[in-house]
Amino acid sequence: MATLSPRLHTKAAAPLCRPRQRWHGSLERTTSSYPVKKHAGRLQASYRGLEALYDDGYQTVKNLDYYYESLCELVEHDSGPVRWFCPVDAGSPIEDAPLMLYLPGVDGMGMGLFMHHKALGRIFELRCMHVPLHDRTPFEDLVIMVEDVVRKEHATSPNKPIYLLGNSFGGCLALAVAARNPHINLILVLVNPATSYEKSGIQQLLSFFSLFSDQACMAVTALLNYNIDNEVDMAVGSMLNGKHPLAALNRLTNNMTSFLKHSNILDKIPEDTLKWKMKQIKRAASYANYRLQSVQAEVLLLVSCADRLLPSKDEGDRLQKLLPKCKIYFFEKHGHSLLLEYGVHVASIIKCTDLYRHSRRYHRVFDYIPPSATDLKEVDKATCDLRFRTCPAMYSTLEDGTVVRGLAGVPQDGPVLLVGNHMLLGIELISLAAEFLRLKRVVVRGIAHPLLFPNKKRAWSEGHDFFDFLNLWGGVPMMYKSIYDLLGAGEFVLLYPGGHREALHCKGEEHRLFWPTQTEFVRLAAQFNATIVPFGVVGEDDLLELLCTFEDIRNAPFGKEMIQAYSNHLKLRDVDHEVFFPGLYLKMPGRFYYQFGKPIPTRGRQDVLTDKQAAHDLYMHVKSEVERIISYLLEKRVEDKYRSLIPRMLYQAARGPTCQVPAFDP
Repeated sequence: MATLSPRLHTKAAAPLCRPRQRWHGSLERTTSSYPVKKHAGRLQASYRGLEALYDDGYQTVKNLDYYYESLCELVEHDSGPVRWFCPVDAGSPIEDAPLMLYLPGVDGMGMGLFMHHKALGRIFELRCMHVPLHDRTPFEDLVIMVEDVVRKEHATSPNKPIYLLGNSFGGCLALAVAARNPHINLILVLVNPATSYEKSGIQQLLSFFSLFSDQACMAVTALLNYNIDNEVDMAVGSMLNGKHPLAALNRLTNNMTSFLKHSNILDKIPEDTLKWKMKQIKRAASYANYRLQSVQAEVLLLVSCADRLLPSKDEGDRLQKLLPKCKIYFFEKHGHSLLLEYGVHVASIIKCTDLYRHSRRYHRVFDYIPPSATDLKEVDKATCDLRFRTCPAMYSTLEDGTVVRGLAGVPQDGPVLLVGNHMLLGIELISLAAEFLRLKRVVVRGIAHPLLFPNKKRAWSEGHDFFDFLNLWGGVPMMYKSIYDLLGAGEFVLLYPGGHREALHCKGEEHRLFWPTQTEFVRLAAQFNATIVPFGVVGEDDLLELLCTFEDIRNAPFGKEMIQAYSNHLKLRDVDHEVFFPGLYLKMPGRFYYQFGKPIPTRGRQDVLTDKQAAHDLYMHVKSEVERIISYLLEKRVEDKYRSLIPRMLYQAARGPTCQVPAFDP
């Protein structure tokens, strides 16, 4: 077994933990204490040792057969006291990783996280609690055991957060520890917490089946817990991702029959186990509910709406009202054993909700973790319709001025400042960031309006929305301090000087620049010897049609008042340019075209820092380059015979949906 060897755990009573990770390699720290690595005289963001699109190993190998085989071995050979173990298959975490303690459900085995070991083990120091089935430690003593670990870790690193991932019964345990330690920097991730046990119908059901045997009760519970819809979704998803249909069908049938194949596990469980576990969970729910008002920790609730064991959806609503710092994430078609089901990427959810950090306060620059390969797949699923409609064509410019297809002309190492134009609502952003990841494995850190970073309290699992996308792709609210930190860390920074004015333009203003007169961004680039890459993008007019001009809105009844109210609602700082969403309708899709101009180095340009005229000249040069690129793309796109949707569909039908569709010759 890759997680906890049955031969090893019977002898080891001490925690099986990896040594703490420290900084290694050729790392330097900037003035903001962010790790960067030297490369050919340039800086490049290292993200604490992780590369963009790193393999998080999510759901790549194991299935439910592995889970039940492990449980059989544990039940048969298990002995000894309650203890902690570090999953071997989790691997080594990144530098300075925070601690995550997994608190299992009422089974106590600690194996319920096995599908997430590698994904969570990359960004956390992961430890799992193991409670042998023969153990009869009272709930209060379990609380003290977890509390001891938490307090020791807090004493060692008082500013670093400690994560408690509590599953069902473990959720009650996490809440109890948080209530008793409000001064400790805790973050709770609760999966269908069992605080609603008294309201569930499972008590009456188990009371009826207890007339037969404990084994009958456990079998009924396992069947209620099984989610066949999720297994079918997993099989279909595997086929869509390129897996052979027979392999997907084989995994589906193995998972569906895994419990039946290993049903002999019920015969090995001690007779009084069910009665003891029910007593434990009842006590845990009562203990946690009584102390909810003392919980000051940040809480992330992962709630299954199709839970047949507990009323988890209603309980999630109740807990959110009682806990002051609570966010909730609903899973519409999932059952009670959420962590064992397909499509639940816990590491990605933690990153999307801004809860991953290394100190007391979350910092969007220094606590950022790049998207994994799984994150990119999730975003692709959410944005596949946009990609299909727009089929982005990327061009770049080499140092000798040659325009080529792809991103070969964009520097490989940072810091790089990408400066260009917005299309309506910033619809070009998703394709731009995704193509940089695919073609260069580089994260583009976008600078965006603070309105695009809401503190979402509730979210659903149907896929990532635009706000999740910004968090996964490392978006940062517009502040010059943020640009300073990003460039100092060697990042690729995406800046739109036109900001909201370009993103909310009206009819007749397509492909126009609305840049301010300030030249701060060129000064910042020169301060860090960054390379400025001007770029342009066109194509919104091939996708949608705006309904009215700015003057149409202003001259309408109450138009001025509506514009002013809209600008005030958005809290826009530029009072000279009021904005209003003009309304639109979709057209037969065309295509998006991007071109990145010749890189403009600022190394050695100290005159930009000291001479206002030099800074202004460089600023106007960048702006004129963006305008030139936009004109070039508008002129050249008429030569693209695959500009409209139908020719692209025919081309891909003949060569496969993943082939690159040709565009105009540069």
